[in-house]
Amino acid sequence: MSNNVSGKNVVSMSMYKGEFQFPLVKEVEAYWHGLRGDDVVPLRSSVDPRGIERALEYAFVVERIAPGVARFRLAGTHLNDVMGMEVRGMPVTAFFTPAHRKLVAGAVEEVFSGPKIAELTLSAERGIGKPPMDAKLILLPLRSERGDISRALGCLVSIGQIGRTPRRYDVDATRLVPLSQEPQLQADNLTTILPNVTRREVPGFSDAASPFQQAPATPPRRGRPMLRVVRTKVARAPADAGQNEDSGFE
Repeated sequence: MSNNVSGKNVVSMSMYKGEFQFPLVKEVEAYWHGLRGDDVVPLRSSVDPRGIERALEYAFVVERIAPGVARFRLAGTHLNDVMGMEVRGMPVTAFFTPAHRKLVAGAVEEVFSGPKIAELTLSAERGIGKPPMDAKLILLPLRSERGDISRALGCLVSIGQIGRTPRRYDVDATRLVPLSQEPQLQADNLTTILPNVTRREVPGFSDAASPFQQAPATPPRRGRPMLRVVRTKVARAPADAGQNEDSGFE
């Protein structure tokens, strides 16, 4: 089967062959590539949740607050389910066992300072009420309006029963891809799960502004007018009529 594709809003998925165990992770990555266009790192304001609608409960946005430290600003419900609590404001390393947090912190810093794509293959710690659970996490850098790389779009998908929370992960494998070595996707091969949502259609998480349309001119009213001028003639009384009737003068 040929890897060549034609037409707009279509991209070959052959580059993701063998990655279909976690398809939602790859959907988020493909959407991020579509946002890049000619840029190395896309703007945070260009991320539209409708472009990753199927993956929203697994998606998140983190903010770099210190070297190797990033905290959740937005997070899908799956992340809350894994931890058994609201995760906004928590550091990314809270999802990992203490022995693996230094490794994760290093990968997080590579995302922002590289910049790089970080993809981590994970397995959850086991115990009473904690069955086997595998997971995949990806971090994709984003630029702020000032130009600094201080945000990242991410996705965390787990396979298996969550069980007793909180669940924390060990890192089985780490893949870091420098963006200078990442093959750039062409704008005509833009990949989104929702093909009608393009990277420049909606800024940020806000709804698209409705285009201004001038109200049509009011057509002239037909038929009888609502108001009209009526002229009446007043009869003049004779000069000598009723001179002494109402005046009271003699």
